[in-house]
Amino acid sequence: MHSPERRPIPYRRGLIIVATLAAAYVGSHFFRAANVTIGLDLMRDLAIGPEALGALTGAFFFGFAAMQIPCGFLFDRFGPRLTVTCMLILATIGATIFTLAPNWPVLLTGRVLMGAGFGVMLIGSMVVISRWFPPDRFSTIVAMVLSIGLVGNLVATTPLAWASDAIGWRAAFGAVVVFIAIATVAVWLIVRDAPPGHPFLARTPETPRQMLQGLIEVLGNRRLHPILAMNFCNYACVFTVQGLWGGPYLREVHGFTPIEAGNVLLAAVITYQFGIVIFGPLDRRLDTRKWIAVCGTLATISTMAVLALVSRAPVWVPVAAILVMGFFAASSTMVMTHGRGIFPDRLIGRGVATINTAVMFGVACMQTLSGVVIGSFEPLADGARSETAYRALFAVLTAVLIVAIAIYSRSQDIKPSEEMRARQQAA
Repeated sequence: MHSPERRPIPYRRGLIIVATLAAAYVGSHFFRAANVTIGLDLMRDLAIGPEALGALTGAFFFGFAAMQIPCGFLFDRFGPRLTVTCMLILATIGATIFTLAPNWPVLLTGRVLMGAGFGVMLIGSMVVISRWFPPDRFSTIVAMVLSIGLVGNLVATTPLAWASDAIGWRAAFGAVVVFIAIATVAVWLIVRDAPPGHPFLARTPETPRQMLQGLIEVLGNRRLHPILAMNFCNYACVFTVQGLWGGPYLREVHGFTPIEAGNVLLAAVITYQFGIVIFGPLDRRLDTRKWIAVCGTLATISTMAVLALVSRAPVWVPVAAILVMGFFAASSTMVMTHGRGIFPDRLIGRGVATINTAVMFGVACMQTLSGVVIGSFEPLADGARSETAYRALFAVLTAVLIVAIAIYSRSQDIKPSEEMRARQQAA
C-alpha cells in the first residue's frame, strides 16, 4: 500500500487564507476603477475639469505608492495579518469620507486615504503566498488573487452605472464600504502569517537599522532596475485607459451611453480576467517570465497605437482595441513575478513593496499627466473633448510603453526552474 504524497506546505489552509485576502482585494479594485464609470458625473456634480479628475483619480495611487515601502517594513517586522488589518481600517475610513464628501478637497482626502489603506493588499497577498506555497506555484496563486480582485473592476463598470442611475453613486459606494468593513474582520480572524514551522515564526525581529540596510540592499540590486522601469509604465498606461479615460472616450467620441460604455469596460475586465488565467501558469510551462512580459507588452503597444493613429474609425475598432488591450494587460503580472524572484525570503516584503511602489507611482503620475494632456485641448461647444485630444493621449501612452520595453529588454530573466532548484538546495 502506497502512502499518500506528503505535501510540505498545507495547501488547503493556505488557499483559504489567500482567498480571504483576495476577497478584501475586491474593494481595492473597485475604488481604483470606479472613476472610469462615474468620472463625467463627478465632473458635472462638482464642477471640475479633466485636470482635477485626473488628479483626483491619481490621488488614490499616490497614497497607494507612498505606503508601499513602509508596509514592506511592517510586513517583514509584524507580518501580513496585523499590517493588512490595520491598513484596511484606514481604507474603510477613507472610503467613508469619499462617499460622504461635499466637495472636491474632501473627496481628494478620502481617495488618498483609500489608496494608502488598500496599498497593502497585493503585497500582503504575495508575502503570504511566498510563505505558504512553493516558488513554481507563485504566479498561479497570484493569478487567482488577481482574478478574485477583478470582481471589483467588474462591479465598477455596468453594475455601478446601473446603481448610479437608480440610487446615485454615493449610495452605491456606501454598500461597498460595508463590504470592506466585513472583509477587514474576516482578514483578522482567518489570515495567518506563515505555516507552522516556517522560519518567519521563529525569527528574531530585525532592528530598524537592519531593516533599513535590507531596503538599501533591495534598491541597490541592479537586476531590479529595468524591472522597475517596466513596472512604472506598463500597468499605468493600460489602466489610464481602462481605469479613467476609456469610458469618457467612448461616450464623448463615439456617442455611447453610460450603460453602453460600462458594458464595454465590463467586457474588458472579463478579457483581462481571462488573460490572468492564461498568463498565470504560463511561466511554469515555458520556463520564462521576461519573454512572456515582452510579448504581452508588444501586443499592448500595437493596440494602443491603433487608437492613436486611426481617426474616425468604425465603432468596433475602439471597442476591439479596448478588449484586446485588456487581455494582454494581464502580462504585466509576469513582470511583478519576475521581480519577486530576485529576493530571498527575508527581503520579500521590502522587495515586493519596492516593485509595487513603481507600479502605483507610475499609475499616479500617468493619470495625473493624462488629465493635463486631455485638458490642453479646448473642449467642443457641448463641453466634450475632441477625438484629437484622446488620440494625443493614446500617442503619449504608446511612446511611454516603447521606452519601457526598450529598457526592460535588457533585464536578466528569472526562470521558475532555477528558483525551484535554489529552494531545494537551500532545504
